[in-house]
Order: sequence, then C-alpha cells, then structure tokens
Amino acid sequence: MPTRQTFAPKQTLAAQQLDLFTGVGGDIAARDAQDLMAWPFFSLAKSKRVKPIDFRMGEVSILVEATAEHGMATIWDADVLIWVASQIVEARDAGRPTSRLIAATPHEILAFTRRGTGKAGYDRLKAALDRLQSTSIATSIRQRGARRRHRFSWINEWRERLDDKGRALGIEMIVPDWFYEGVHDRALVLTIDPAYFQLTGGLERWLYRIVRKHGGKQKNGWSFDIAHLHLKSGALSPLKRFAFEMRDIVKRQPLPGYCLTLEHQLGRERLNFVALPVDPFDAARRRLRLPPVGKCM
Repeated sequence: MPTRQTFAPKQTLAAQQLDLFTGVGGDIAARDAQDLMAWPFFSLAKSKRVKPIDFRMGEVSILVEATAEHGMATIWDADVLIWVASQIVEARDAGRPTSRLIAATPHEILAFTRRGTGKAGYDRLKAALDRLQSTSIATSIRQRGARRRHRFSWINEWRERLDDKGRALGIEMIVPDWFYEGVHDRALVLTIDPAYFQLTGGLERWLYRIVRKHGGKQKNGWSFDIAHLHLKSGALSPLKRFAFEMRDIVKRQPLPGYCLTLEHQLGRERLNFVALPVDPFDAARRRLRLPPVGKCM
C-alpha cells in the first residue's frame, strides 16, 4: 500500500524524476479510459466500502482493496481520473508534452466535474484524492499472460501547494503507469457526455460508462443479461436488489444520449440500450443547461 504523501513540503524523488505537466482550464471534451468503463474498479456506494472487489472473468482478474481509514475509491472519485485523462488527451492531440506528474488548481477540477467550487467542494476533493491514493488495485488487464498482474494505486502520491500564508495554490499528483499508458493509447479512450457528471446515483453512473463503452453509437445498440451486469458491477447488493434498481433506471431513463429497455428471455431479464439520434444543437443546449431534445420512445 503506498504511503500517504499529501501536503509534502518538498517533491519526492519520484516527482523530481518527472517533468511537470500543467492542466489547462476552459471547456475541453470529457474523456474516460475504456478499461475503467468496462470493469469493476470502484465502489458504487456513497457509504464507506472496505470489502474488496475480487473479480474474475475469463483471463481478466481484478482485485481492489481499501483501507479502513479512507475506504475504497468511489465512482464519484473517478471524476478526478476523468479530468486527468481529458487533460492528457487534449495536450497529446495538440502536440504538447504530457507527464504522469500533473498540476492543477482545485477550481479547475471541480468546475470541470460540475462540482461546487467552495470550501466544502475542496474538502471533498481532498478526501477523494486520499481514497484514490489509498485504494490498491491488482489486475491482469493489459498484462502479457493471465497470471501476471500489475499492482498500483489510482494516485501514487499527491500534495497541496501552499503560499507563505498557508493558502492553497494548487494540487500536484502522480498517476500510475498503468493508467497513463492506457490514456495515451488513442484506442483506449472514449469521449463521454458532460451530462454524466450530473448523474447522482452510483449505479446509473456505472451503467452509463458500460453503455457508452459497449453501445457507443451503434445503430442497433447492444444488450446484456442482468445477471451478467450484476457480476460486472462489483456491487455488494444481491442480484434481486440490483435487478430492482435496474428496472427503476429504465423507468426514469436518466442516461444522456441512450434509450434503455428491458426484455425477458427464457425467464431471464436482459437490458437493451441504443444511442439516441444526435441533435446538432445538443452541445449548445447543455451549455445553457436546457433539457435534451431527444426522447426515448
């Protein structure tokens, strides 16, 4: 488990060996790493989770472990990683150098993820950084051979930069090789709808990422057996409760850009999802915080 490096007065040896990459503000596209969208890496609960996620499917194995002090990193904490991925891809596409050592102001991260930018939002951001650092992951994904596993934390270390009066100037963090390499690969990153950040439920956030990853913009959409989705979620709730919550999501249709339906096949429930037609004015409507035009029939 990595040692906590928050509020360090000097850069660690690891930081000294990396070039500092500074994020940019402004309205840039939100990008997510496909591996994080497809597999159970985060707690979906708002309450503290300490019980590990121990997931195995074919050659894929994922073990996520948390500390009693901070609990497991949540799907809301993953917004920080979406910000990092978005910054790296934006810089890469513009031909600017990037690094695993990234600096930003808390306001940039909070504004990008549609969070409050006051003291309470900043305190929640610091708690999220602690969970991201203290959560340990071991996975076979992108390793040569199913028996090999890469172990890391979502943030190797982070620190708060302060002025001589103790006021926050910004944050520096180091993301792991596993995450950085995946984001730098163009084939392993997808653009997501910024309305994702307005989803309040952990399950609907997770479901959007699964739907975006597998459904994409395919005309005929995609489908999953509910029991299979339950396994991939890593959720602690039993299948019966999970299925009930999925029916509620289908009834509410909260996922931006997608229509969800349920069907029964041989006594089993199956979730179908298809992308809604693209409205050329959607981006402008979102900036004005107007509801989308497309409707799920």
